[in-house]
Amino acid sequence: MSLVKRCRPRRTPGLPALVVGALALATGLAGGPASAAPQDTLHDLAAAQGRYFGSATDNPELPDAAYAAKLGSEFGQITPGNSMKWDTTEPTRGQFNFAKGDVITDFAQQHGQTVRGHTLVWHSQLPGWVGSLPAAQVETAMTDHITAEATHYRGEVAAWDVVNEPFNEDGTFRTSPFYNAMGKDYIAEALRAAHAADPDAKLYINDYNVEGKGAKSDALYALVSDLLDEGVPLDGVGMQAHLAIQYGFPYQMQANMQRFADLGLDVAVTELDVRMQLPADATKLATQSSYYAQVVDACLAVERCVGITVWDYTDKYSWVPSTFPGEGAANLYDDNLSPKPAYAAVRTALGAEDDGGDDGSDPGTLKVQYRSNDTSAGDNQIKPGLQLVNTGTTAVNLSSVTVRYWFSGDNGATTYGSWCDWSPLGCSTITHRVVAAGTPKAGADHYLEVGFTGGTLAPGASTGEIQLRLSKTDWSNFDESDDYSHGTGTTYADTSKITVHSGGDLVWGVAP
Repeated sequence: MSLVKRCRPRRTPGLPALVVGALALATGLAGGPASAAPQDTLHDLAAAQGRYFGSATDNPELPDAAYAAKLGSEFGQITPGNSMKWDTTEPTRGQFNFAKGDVITDFAQQHGQTVRGHTLVWHSQLPGWVGSLPAAQVETAMTDHITAEATHYRGEVAAWDVVNEPFNEDGTFRTSPFYNAMGKDYIAEALRAAHAADPDAKLYINDYNVEGKGAKSDALYALVSDLLDEGVPLDGVGMQAHLAIQYGFPYQMQANMQRFADLGLDVAVTELDVRMQLPADATKLATQSSYYAQVVDACLAVERCVGITVWDYTDKYSWVPSTFPGEGAANLYDDNLSPKPAYAAVRTALGAEDDGGDDGSDPGTLKVQYRSNDTSAGDNQIKPGLQLVNTGTTAVNLSSVTVRYWFSGDNGATTYGSWCDWSPLGCSTITHRVVAAGTPKAGADHYLEVGFTGGTLAPGASTGEIQLRLSKTDWSNFDESDDYSHGTGTTYADTSKITVHSGGDLVWGVAP
C-alpha cells in the first residue's frame, strides 16, 4: 500500500521566541500553551527551568470538553497513550491507519504543544500477524513498520519511544517476536530505521522500574553504552516512573539519571504517576505529594533531564484501577478534574511562589531512609539504621520531629530496652523509646520512637545514619519477617513504612 503523507503547517508555540529557542536546545521538545493563563501553568513553570511538563492522553478522552481544555492549557507536551501503537497503526501487514494518531497531533498543533511518539517497537499490543511471522521475515516487517510510521509523522513528532520495555526485572532481555528472531540487535536496527525515516526526531529507549539504581537500570546502562560505542543513533532514555507509595521511592534516582546524562544522553520522565492502595486518605496523599516533588527535584538537578510527562493528568482517565485492582488515585487531578495536593507540590518543586499560607509543615520537607543492620530476622534484637533528609528549602527544627519504626513484640516480655549505638549527631542528642501502639495491628503492635533533643536540619541536608537497637527485657527472640517496617535492604533507601511526625502531625510515610 502506498503511503500519502498529509502535509500540515509546523506549529508555532505560544512561548516567547527566546524561551522557545532555549528549550529547543535544551530539550528537543520545546512548546507551550497557545495563550497565557491567569497563573503560571505547570508547563510555564517547567519552561522557566529549561524543561517541559506534559501529559499523556488518548482519543476517547478528547471529546470531554473540560478535560481537553485543561490538557490544552496546562501542559506543553502530550503523548498518545495508544493511538500510535502497532495494533492501531498496522493491524494488517502493509495496511496502515494513522487516523487516531493524527487526531492527537492535530490537537497538539492547535494548542502549541509538542508530541512524544509512543511507541514503534514493543512486545505488547502487537497485532497477531506479527507473532505469526517466520523469524526470517521479522526484521523486514519491523523496519517497514518503523519507516512508514516515522515518515508519516516526520516534523510532527519531536521524540519517539523507539523501543519500549526491552528488559525483564532482573536485567535480562525480554522475549518478543523481535528478540526471538534477531536477539538484542533488534534494538540497534530499530533505532537506525527510525533515524533514517526522521533524522530530526529525538530517539529514546523507554522502560519502567529503571528510575532508581538496580539490576534493570544497570542493564539499560550497559545496553545504551554499547549502542553509543557502536555509533547507533540514540538520543536519550525514558524512565516511565509508574511509582507506588507502598513500595518506596526509587533508590538514588537523581544519581541514576546523572549517570545516563554523563554518557551524553538526554533523560526524560515519560509516564509519571504515583498510585496507592485505596481508599486514599490525607496521609497517603501527603506521601504521594512528596514522591511527585522528589521526581521533579531529581529532574531539575540533572541538566540533561529534559522534562516530565504524567501518564494522564487526572484520576478520571487513569489506567491504574483496571491494571492494579484496589489501587488508584495516582494522578495530579481527581476524578472531577480538581487539583490534588500533589499538584501543589509539583508547582512548588518547579519554583512557584507560595500563596502565603504555608506554615512550614510542607509534607514533602522531610523523608526517612532506612537500611537493615541485622542479617537475622529471628534473633533477640532489632537493629534499624535510619536517617532523615530535608528535601525542602527551609531549615527544620528537629526538636519537634519524631520517627516511628513499627514492629511486633511476638512472645516473651512486654517491656523493652533501646539504644543508640552511633550517630554523627552524637547519640546524646538522640532520644529513643518503645511505645505500645494505640491500635495494635499484625506486624505493628509497638513502635520504636526516635527523637532529637534539639538542633536544626538544613535544606538538602541529612542527619547521617543513626544506628539503633532494641530488645525485650528478657532477651527473647523476635520474628521480624512480618514486621511492618522491617526490610532487608543493606543500603539506605526511602521507605514509606517508617513514619515521620512533626509537632505530632504525620508528614512522611504510611502508618499501619
